[in-house]
Amino acid sequence: MNPLALALVSVLLLTQVRGADSSADAKMLASFARDLKACDAALAKTPDSVAVLSRRGDCHLFLGEFAKAVSDFEKMIAIDPAQDAPHWRLGIAYYFAGEYAKSAKQFEKYHAHDARDRENGVWKFLAQARVDGLEKARAEMLEYTRFDREPFPALYEMFAGRKTTAEVFAGIEAKKLGTDERVLFFANYYCGLNEESLGRRDEARALLHKAVTSPWGRTAEGGPAYMWQVARLHAERLGASGK
Repeated sequence: MNPLALALVSVLLLTQVRGADSSADAKMLASFARDLKACDAALAKTPDSVAVLSRRGDCHLFLGEFAKAVSDFEKMIAIDPAQDAPHWRLGIAYYFAGEYAKSAKQFEKYHAHDARDRENGVWKFLAQARVDGLEKARAEMLEYTRFDREPFPALYEMFAGRKTTAEVFAGIEAKKLGTDERVLFFANYYCGLNEESLGRRDEARALLHKAVTSPWGRTAEGGPAYMWQVARLHAERLGASGK
């Protein structure tokens, strides 16, 4: 399927999941398809451009072409091995491609690069749980000693089995962060993933719906809105499963 056709299919799925404005989402995904074509043209001239491979990998990821995203990100590392340890996006691409062991390993590498970011540890846990089960993944969670941004300390406790979703949100309210859209986006997204890992798919869908309709998430910096795109992919996957 060509990128534009894939984008249109993704729009239909996304609209089904959260009643999204199909026109806005069509424009967004069509933009990724156009960027992908531009990257293809650029790489035909300079196939070893790490920057262009990086952008094309992101486009493949956002369009749901996960194996192709993996291929581009791996080629970046083959060209420039210094890209390896900090390449958390490859870990995410591995996860969506179903290569969970590789995903967990990639996030372990990132931990050596940045031992403060608990979001990385969450992804390592989620990937390992798919391979080894919850009990072992919890026993081998990465260790953190420095404070991370809210709400990740509480989220990490939740994935470790020491907090519930309700307790995470109660803690957010207690800290007077209940109107912080950034905090709420990450809380809804990762609590949704935790509910999915526990087999509570209806609860997961409801929380992911809140994440992808976040007014902060769609326009956030870091990509831009990189993790909102990842949350969108998760929401589409759960919504399309019919389970």
